[in-house]
Amino acid sequence: MSALGLSRWQFGITTVYHFIFVPLTIGLAFVLAIMQTLEYKTKKPIYGEMVKFFGRLFAVNFAIGLVTGIVQEFQFGMNWSNYSIFVGNIFGAPLAIEGLLAFFLESTFLGIWLFGKNKVSTRVHLFSAWMVSIGTMLSALFILAANSFMQHPVGYTIDPKTHQAVMTNFLALLTNSTLITTFFHTVLAALSTGAGLVLGVAGYQLLRHRKKDMFVGAARIGIVVLFVSMLFNSFVGHIQGQVMEKQQPMKMAAAEALYNTSSGASFSLLTIGNLSGDPIFQIRLPHLLSVLSDNSWNGTVEGINQVQAAEVAKYGQGSYVPPIWVEYWTFRIMVGLGGVILLWGLVGLHFMRQGSLDRKRWYLRISPYLIAAPIIANLTGWIFTEVGRQPWIVYGLLKTANANSHLSALSVGITLVGFTAVYSILAVVDAILMFKFGTSDPDSLGSHGEKEAEGSPSSHSELIY
Repeated sequence: MSALGLSRWQFGITTVYHFIFVPLTIGLAFVLAIMQTLEYKTKKPIYGEMVKFFGRLFAVNFAIGLVTGIVQEFQFGMNWSNYSIFVGNIFGAPLAIEGLLAFFLESTFLGIWLFGKNKVSTRVHLFSAWMVSIGTMLSALFILAANSFMQHPVGYTIDPKTHQAVMTNFLALLTNSTLITTFFHTVLAALSTGAGLVLGVAGYQLLRHRKKDMFVGAARIGIVVLFVSMLFNSFVGHIQGQVMEKQQPMKMAAAEALYNTSSGASFSLLTIGNLSGDPIFQIRLPHLLSVLSDNSWNGTVEGINQVQAAEVAKYGQGSYVPPIWVEYWTFRIMVGLGGVILLWGLVGLHFMRQGSLDRKRWYLRISPYLIAAPIIANLTGWIFTEVGRQPWIVYGLLKTANANSHLSALSVGITLVGFTAVYSILAVVDAILMFKFGTSDPDSLGSHGEKEAEGSPSSHSELIY
């Protein structure tokens, strides 16, 4: 494999792994802030116990996510120097603000939240919890501002001497239509991810009859956040799809494997066989693709062949078609899992209304397995977005094939193996810690995961606060 191909694999592997932790961090921070708000408002110790228990999971996830994110940023200079040179004048501002404002806001108040219990007032402690949550969202905003420029470049000019992109309007970068829809879509997906983890862990604990009041309460919070976030995200995702269809029509055509422009285009729920037009079996919903594209029953959706011809006329010879099978299936996995998550939240709300949530053992038994559903939906959504932009790394301005560093395949291959090995070890460590803390009995675990001696001080506050 070429150095370019290996560099793409390396960046893809490290970014996909890192993106497991980003939504969990955003979502858990928000849910924990809700729990702490309820503790402050109701004065009930049970909410404080929730914060201590789920705060452990947040701390582990935040730490490993931080480490993996640093490696990702180094790759811009190591593997993608031509790309970094081209967009450096654009990316400098949002990434610097992310580090100097959002990350410092997040990390400073995280320290107050983790270690400030009984050292600051309850109002300041609650304020710090919400600042951590807001900080995680602001980090996402500025990083997505940079990524949205890659999807839909705005607020720039090309320097005629250096041939580099130069920012001319920072406000245009922050009001990019791609950024607005992507930010809300990402954050809402993150909230459902954190809420899904809380619901799954609570379900596991309730099956073992541990602290019923605490974990029923946690499950209720998880269900409400899960359902509300996914309900709103279904509308935001629809709007994002329409923005995408206007800005990157090839991505929409590839998502449906639609080869020729069609009016009243149908949407295929499932295809078995060849995606190039001769499938063995299909389930199609008439007119749905047109509705998704422009809210019109007989709206026109451009096909792959027509978009390819338009791209050739505009940018020159070459293939502008991304891997169709990747786009087709990642889109369906993302949307399908989103529907499952929304339905699971709705069922949970029904049981909450009945007052029978803790007695629905089948619901509690399945919930831990569904922790993976929003995580997989996030990853397939990211893959769909990034792969669908190919062959562009910055849409319409710079192709991926022209963006990498001048490295040998051997050197990139060695680092690829190294990063994959290290990340695999981190994955095992994270899985062990998350499972250990998530399945532990909150009454019996000490600060090192061991049973506390009778009369010994509780270690929950020592670790979390």
